[in-house]
Amino acid sequence: MKKRLLIVGFMLAISATLHAQYKTITKKDANGFTYEIVENDPSKARVYTLANGLKVYLAQNHDEPRIQTYIPVRTGSNNDPEDSTGLAHYLEHMLFKGTSNLGTVNWEVEKKLIKQISDLYEAHKKETDPEKKKALYKKIDEISKEASQYAVANEYDKSVASIGASGTNAHTWFDETVYKNVIPSNELEKFLMIEKERFSELVLRLFHTELEAVYEEFNRGQDSDYRGTYQKMMELLFPTTNYGMQTTIGTSDHLKNPSMEAIHNYFDEYYVPNNIAVVLVGDLEFDPTIQLVNQYFGSMKKGAQPKEYVAVEPALTKIQVAEVFSPQSERVEIGFRLGGVKTEDATYLSLIDMLLSNGQAGLIDLDVNQKQRALYAGSSPMIMKDYSVHKFTGMPNEGQSLDEVRDILLAELEKIKKGEFDEWLLDAVVNEFKKNSMKALESNDAMATEMYEAFIHGRTWEEAVAEIDKMAKITKADVVKFANEKYGDNYALVYKRQGENKDLVRVENPGITPIDLNRESESTFYKELNSVKVADIQPEFVDFDKAIKKSKIGKLGGTMYFIENVTNDLATVTYIANVGSDHDKKLSLAIGYLDYLGTNKYSAADIRKEFYKLGVDYSFSADTEKTYITLSGLKENIPAGISLLEHLLTDAKADKEAYANLVDQILKSRFDAKSSKGGIQSALNSYIVSGGELSRFKDILSEEELKGINPEELVKLVHSFSDYNQDVFYYGNDLTTTKKAIEKHHNLGKNKVAPEKRVYAEPVTTGNVYFAPYDMVQAEISYRGREMKFDKDLLATSSVFNNYFGAGMASVVFQEIRESKSLAYSAYAYYKNAGKADRYNYVMAYVGTQANKLTQAVDAMMELMNKMPEAEGQFVNAKNSVLKNIATQRYTKAQIFYYWLSLQEKGIDYDINKDMYKQIQEMEMKDLVEFFNKHVKGKTFNVGLLGKKENLDWESVKKYGEVKELTLEDLFGY
Repeated sequence: MKKRLLIVGFMLAISATLHAQYKTITKKDANGFTYEIVENDPSKARVYTLANGLKVYLAQNHDEPRIQTYIPVRTGSNNDPEDSTGLAHYLEHMLFKGTSNLGTVNWEVEKKLIKQISDLYEAHKKETDPEKKKALYKKIDEISKEASQYAVANEYDKSVASIGASGTNAHTWFDETVYKNVIPSNELEKFLMIEKERFSELVLRLFHTELEAVYEEFNRGQDSDYRGTYQKMMELLFPTTNYGMQTTIGTSDHLKNPSMEAIHNYFDEYYVPNNIAVVLVGDLEFDPTIQLVNQYFGSMKKGAQPKEYVAVEPALTKIQVAEVFSPQSERVEIGFRLGGVKTEDATYLSLIDMLLSNGQAGLIDLDVNQKQRALYAGSSPMIMKDYSVHKFTGMPNEGQSLDEVRDILLAELEKIKKGEFDEWLLDAVVNEFKKNSMKALESNDAMATEMYEAFIHGRTWEEAVAEIDKMAKITKADVVKFANEKYGDNYALVYKRQGENKDLVRVENPGITPIDLNRESESTFYKELNSVKVADIQPEFVDFDKAIKKSKIGKLGGTMYFIENVTNDLATVTYIANVGSDHDKKLSLAIGYLDYLGTNKYSAADIRKEFYKLGVDYSFSADTEKTYITLSGLKENIPAGISLLEHLLTDAKADKEAYANLVDQILKSRFDAKSSKGGIQSALNSYIVSGGELSRFKDILSEEELKGINPEELVKLVHSFSDYNQDVFYYGNDLTTTKKAIEKHHNLGKNKVAPEKRVYAEPVTTGNVYFAPYDMVQAEISYRGREMKFDKDLLATSSVFNNYFGAGMASVVFQEIRESKSLAYSAYAYYKNAGKADRYNYVMAYVGTQANKLTQAVDAMMELMNKMPEAEGQFVNAKNSVLKNIATQRYTKAQIFYYWLSLQEKGIDYDINKDMYKQIQEMEMKDLVEFFNKHVKGKTFNVGLLGKKENLDWESVKKYGEVKELTLEDLFGY
């Protein structure tokens, strides 16, 4: 009865806020700006519309002096011209290139050269003779080199870096193009200066090198197994509209034959203020913020309202089937097409998807995954403006056909149609949405994302806020009726089979002449920007003794760490034991096995149901040296969750069939990893660090060992796990009740001694080249150079070095390899400090490039790794960026404890940022040069190369060092 009351209490606590009345109210601030709020909106957000039609979304979160910014434009690849697919996406790239004021030192000369390049591209697009096209491209390359003398590459990136921005990026999708930054709150005005300049004018500067970088992104997509099935699914579901007929990245032919005039036309039509929003969430005050936004963006001229692309597809009346081939393991995907975000279909889709697959107690979770009827099964929603897609994915067990997996997935959907699910599950799913909504209020990014999505989809903020309330009114009968109406033989079915992908497009290296970067040059705009002074934000360092309350708990006097949650009524309890996978390889296996076990009182499925009814999540995580058991949920149900978890830990019953199935699935997953590009890359990265010696990656239980284990042994390991002494971390606001519940129900230890820890070698890197074959368009090369063991005195210099040298868009490596030479979409190099005091640091680098560019890419990277370009202005930028990041960093809430824990593992017992901030303030360029010369220059690297051997210049590869061609058994150890 007590548990039922707790469950009912949870339902009532959540639902009390669900049925609030939401109503849009229009108000005016003291400065005359009109805005809208939604009554009972917990975020208290404001939505403004400027005179030119620009939407402004503002919400406050004063946890740290930062602001999450998004600038969404209501257009995407659905608006690409038929003969220029990919245009919206590469336009997104070009908005990082500056304007006639930003990114140039002589616009009058540069613009004439850019016009010549544009005219040549028009001729190139029309030309059909291959040799003449090559000649035109060579001329484009020649003039682009000349034009680059007057450009300042990456000056936009330098500008936002100078104000301490992080997370600088953008993305394009069907109906949206979104630009993002996280900025210090004191730099808001300078950020608005930069963005107003950026969105006011399009200059297609350094175009041919950036377009080649986009083509490298296209190549990465070709090598992505999931990109292929996704595109095929969209083609089947949307055979007559741009959702399926065009891709966001575009076709190879269109990317190689662009029109700069078409890009300008697109920008002029869609990049108008009445089609743009500014979203700001974080440490801001409403009234002065809207004044600043209006001051800069309010002067943009309102344009004609762009024509909205609306997709209208004929009804699907039969099952659409296709096959996709790649080297990776098989799976099946099913997709149903439903209505868009503003229809009731989207609400029902979200609800039904969670009834099926919520990670804990959905029908697929319990009836398929928990019962091990497939290697993996799940579903996910993709909600778009005009339509939505409900996608189901299934991976087969050994010996299982894709058709069998298909039937299993469809059978779970059939249960929804027949109403074969518990009434309580519907309520619990709605409560899960509400709980996630509460968590989102604590995240600037989550809140800002909700806002920009509402803008893109043309939804009012009231509609977005009221979504869960709308969902809560849906009954089981409504769900059954909807499912029967919408889910029939009207789906797309994609079989992902193993085999050769014959659709890969391989093109020749265009032979681009490296452009000038002009690192030390500055535009007039940049100089003016840097002349604007703002009051510095002073750093705040954590006093762990004050921030983390400590008390004794349990008979053996373990430590209970406590941080109060003053934001909401969510709580988390974590048990921490100093034993991990390095002590016992069977520990992770036992934890995984527990997912499939029941007790004397509950079946395995019922255990999950009970937790989901409570709204409590539980998880187990075995690190190399520690194990964490975590419970999280509404505070009043945490005690019941503690009791239930303890029942599972102490009363779990072995199930021989479940263990046999688990072993089969482990072996199948291992087999599949050997055909996965990502799996092989992970194995290769481990190999080049270990030099082929035994590593954590390969030191796993063998097939013989797995099959020889008695499952009773694993259950005993679970039962006795709590005999290891544990500490407890509690984040919440009811310490007394929670502590009593822990002491009443949980065994906090009996002085059990952990087995001896296995120590894995980290040998000196000796310059070997290890090659792993894989059928792909690109080649990926990774470098690892072992350094000294962790040293806290290197943290400050290495952080500035990474910012300056190779860990961002304003870094030297990115500029040289991508911006100047167009040799890669992704390239980086950085100094990685170890996570623990007894581990080694590493110098790490990576380039992913078209196979026939590999030699150039490697030469470019190694030149940089041995001779670092020195640019005083860029150093100052990097230094200030790191200082501003530290100054605005605020460890809050549960973050404080995990930050402290990470420092403890490095042998540090105070906030190291205090030392770093002081050291960086005093740092000079010569310190960075000294660091480079001592720790990077001349470093002997082990190198991992992944690619298709036939596409590589093997004689050049041999020049990198002694090449060892690895087998899959070498890499994986099985």
